[in-house]
Amino acid sequence: MRLQGKVVLVTGASKGIGEAVALGLAREGADLVLVSRSIKDDSDLVREARNMGRRVLVKQVDVGDSTQVTALVDEAMAVFGRIDALFNNAGISKPAILWKMTPEQWEEVLRINLTGTFYCIQAVAKPMMEQQSGSIINVTSSAGLLGTIGQVNYTAAKGGVHALTKSAARELARYGIRVNTIAPMAETEMTQTIAHDPKFKEKYLQRIPLGRFGQPEEIAPAVVFLASDESSYITGQTICIDGGMVML
Repeated sequence: MRLQGKVVLVTGASKGIGEAVALGLAREGADLVLVSRSIKDDSDLVREARNMGRRVLVKQVDVGDSTQVTALVDEAMAVFGRIDALFNNAGISKPAILWKMTPEQWEEVLRINLTGTFYCIQAVAKPMMEQQSGSIINVTSSAGLLGTIGQVNYTAAKGGVHALTKSAARELARYGIRVNTIAPMAETEMTQTIAHDPKFKEKYLQRIPLGRFGQPEEIAPAVVFLASDESSYITGQTICIDGGMVML
């Protein structure tokens, strides 16, 4: 197993891509710190991971609150003694056209998607620097790379994550810490509208050369790879897992 003995912190772990990635990490031997605002210790995900023999710490945390994030990492270190990888997946969407977007819609999406990503990177960087090793995997999107209509807040946040990843990769490389980004396109609760509403579905499918939306389980292998030692010479990169929609 590629992640035997490693501890991985997963934010946004309760459903969708986060849940699929957490299970993929557990199958490869990783112990888990599972985080979201709604995750519960008796969830199917947690039971399944523990049935594989994995140690699992479950925490309800708002990643946009630096105090909560710091306390989370402190507790994870007290329980496991190390954090080998972070999957920075927590995110929200509050769509609105630019001229109708409220300050609350703008600020909350930036707070969770961009500021929350920064807080998690900052918190795990300290123990990783002491370990002289670690892998941080952030989540951007095609919106953050290309722009989109009706989600200028989400686009700005994910574009910020893309840039943040590059700077963090340069700053942390001297400590043996790798920082990369994935840009997924998968059917999740967040993408229900574009995946199922005929008004949007065909328009999006025309942009995907493989002609279909991905599934969360198809995203997990790339995260497992980036968390593992197999990607030991990769940092500052973006992997688009989107059926060819974005080709960098």
